[in-house]
Amino acid sequence: KTEEGNIWLDPTMTTPYQFYQFWLNSDDADLTKLLRYFSFKSHEEVLSLEIEYAANPRGLKQILAAEITDRIHHQAAYQSVLKVSELLFNKDCNSDFLKSLSLSELSDVAKEIPNYEIDLNQIKNGLNIINLMGEACPIFKSKSEARSALQNNAISLNKIKINDIAFQVNVDHLLHNQYLMIENGKKNKYLIKAS
Repeated sequence: KTEEGNIWLDPTMTTPYQFYQFWLNSDDADLTKLLRYFSFKSHEEVLSLEIEYAANPRGLKQILAAEITDRIHHQAAYQSVLKVSELLFNKDCNSDFLKSLSLSELSDVAKEIPNYEIDLNQIKNGLNIINLMGEACPIFKSKSEARSALQNNAISLNKIKINDIAFQVNVDHLLHNQYLMIENGKKNKYLIKAS
């Protein structure tokens, strides 16, 4: 059998974020069975939750995912999962929030969104943002596409809007001396690791 699609308790095989997402994305039809099998809540608590969340299966999945992730990976990992989820799904996240993420959390983000690696030397003396997005990391098919996105105010670097076509990305922009996050609009996120 293939290992892809399986869920593991070992965080090196299934990250806490992926583990949490597995429970969050479980089929609504299986939710009652999963809650009864895997929750340590009392029978009365389970029945009460099933009634309370009958019209909101997503809410019940969040309760189950939180309980199991906390139990298997502990509270710190669960809190980290929430931060990664916040960054990926909350369009109102800002630069301060991104900078607050740990190196481990950024590594988890890199497993969930398109990512690229570049040689650190490429940005040591500054690399034009158009060259970064249109050549070094082909986020765009061409430099002209990258230029157009910049001019249309669609690009963010580490959650800060960039519209200057002469902007130079350098080591001062790296998060934890390793990562850059580029966004094209609200939904298209890319993580770049410089090493």
